[in-house]
Amino acid sequence: MEQQLTAGICARLHNIRDNDDPVLQTSPTVQFLSLKRVPPIPGSSATVDRYRIIVSDGEHFLQAMMATQLNHLVEEGQVTKHSIIIMERFSCNVVQEKRLLIVLQLSVVVKEAPKIGNPTALQLPSVPEGGAQAASTSAVPSASTTPTPAPAPAPAPMAQPVRQQNRGGRTVSVYPIESLSPYQNHWQIRARVTQKSDIKTWSNQRGEGKLFSVNLMDESGEIKGTAFNNMVDELYDKLQEGKVYYISKARVNLAKKKFSNIQNEYELSLDRATEVQECEDTNDVPAVKFNFVDIGKLSELPKDSVCDVIGIVKEVGPLGEITSRQNKTISKRELTLVDRSNFSVRLTLWGKQAETFAADGQPVIAFKGAKVGDFGGRSLSMFSSSTMHMDPDTPEGHLLRGWYDSIGVNESYQAYSNNGAGMSSSYATFDRVEILPLNDVKERELGMSDKPDSFSARATVMHIKPDNLAYPACQSQGCNKKVIEDHDGTWRCEKCNKTWDKPEYRYIVAMAVADYSGQAWLQGFNDVGQVIFGMSADELMEIKDRNDVEFTKIVEQATGTAYNYACRAKQDTYNDTTRVRYSIQRILPLNYQEEAKYLSDLLRSSDWAR
Repeated sequence: MEQQLTAGICARLHNIRDNDDPVLQTSPTVQFLSLKRVPPIPGSSATVDRYRIIVSDGEHFLQAMMATQLNHLVEEGQVTKHSIIIMERFSCNVVQEKRLLIVLQLSVVVKEAPKIGNPTALQLPSVPEGGAQAASTSAVPSASTTPTPAPAPAPAPMAQPVRQQNRGGRTVSVYPIESLSPYQNHWQIRARVTQKSDIKTWSNQRGEGKLFSVNLMDESGEIKGTAFNNMVDELYDKLQEGKVYYISKARVNLAKKKFSNIQNEYELSLDRATEVQECEDTNDVPAVKFNFVDIGKLSELPKDSVCDVIGIVKEVGPLGEITSRQNKTISKRELTLVDRSNFSVRLTLWGKQAETFAADGQPVIAFKGAKVGDFGGRSLSMFSSSTMHMDPDTPEGHLLRGWYDSIGVNESYQAYSNNGAGMSSSYATFDRVEILPLNDVKERELGMSDKPDSFSARATVMHIKPDNLAYPACQSQGCNKKVIEDHDGTWRCEKCNKTWDKPEYRYIVAMAVADYSGQAWLQGFNDVGQVIFGMSADELMEIKDRNDVEFTKIVEQATGTAYNYACRAKQDTYNDTTRVRYSIQRILPLNYQEEAKYLSDLLRSSDWAR
């Protein structure tokens, strides 16, 4: 068993003096003598625990930390005390004049083994409890946590380069993007520019300026780089989308998450010291990495999350404009995407992307970094840093093209069509098994806890309250606030501070529904009313004003029809009385052919046979 450990590795790590030490290119086998969880320092920006470990080669031991991306190995029991592992990637960082081994990637040789040898310490400067925490939040290069700034500038850490590259006739070390942190001074990455923004300008009390940003990618991950003012003039034309560059001497800062959709805790500031040189050898640098989500599964993602989608552009809307809160006019264009999940979703392009969009026929487009919204059930919106790739040369793109041309062109698609957040993910994915009888909803006391509950139901409309069936709303895109009629006959929105000649009426529906088990009152909004009445609220209110008898007839004719519902149950208090309200997050007309197919498949299934 002792032959499995790499003899003398702890002493060699102890004596490392520079980044070129050959030991950094090895994959030694060691034993973990202990594992201890180290929580984040109270008050720090770090949110993830780390694990402090003691590494042994059978003769000596030294202290180390595990990168947070390996936490799951401990938490799932794959690595335990006395496990024998191979350190496939590691670094020896200097933190506040103390050397600390960081295990970045490992493989398990033996999960449980007896302690090997009688190892002793190498008289390394120890890392105490507080020091381990400080090191854990500043020295481990990980994209999943935010480091805690050191109390004093730390010496440059010695992160491990992954390869040597020939650059201009000389050999240079290249570091992976995922290893970058603010505690490194000497590094160089080799990355592809996957997206470059337009030049943006600003003007405020402190002066004027301009900036642009680029998204950089290598085989390990992505990072955003931003150039300001004079560096815009120097780098904007030099950095071209799709090309690969050596980049060094940029400042590594904490990422400003609200301005970026890249999954990295850090970003680069491209300043006067930054060196950029184009790389001709681009074979092993990926162009773009996608993690596609089916359109039919968007309901499972939380609002404001970021995702990649690929779909057929079935419809292209006209170019429009909206006025922002800063009174700026912004161009917008809406696309309708479909995929093999037989769902469709609306995706909004903004600014230059909306103005320059052009597509012949119904192309396949991959969108990277789209934002998930809950307007209309589920919708997508592009950031300035989001990218779209027309007819991508990917397996997913080719498969989607072939499917649509042969089958999908004749398919019908289910649109996301509710007007509320928190859509039930159960019925949104058409899981009919989870449909609850209305009586069960009440017996389970859904909505009685502090948090709302979601459920699916199938019921028939029995009665619709005709009073206050719609309200006059603001015409501003996405506002929907109630407007007030002024004495001159115009309508004013207090939120937008705009005046309209007439309002846009929006439904607010209260209706009693019933199934075999009982009855419940449900509330729905504009999209619910459009499905039930088959017309807009403006049209129905115009009929009401013109002919009250016809209006009453339309409301009565809307009863007696069954629908599938995705609902949310939540407590509501009014006039000191608390009760549960059931709001419709989504309403779906029954597709009897689809319902019959589901029952037929159920009868044939092995689950039914059992």
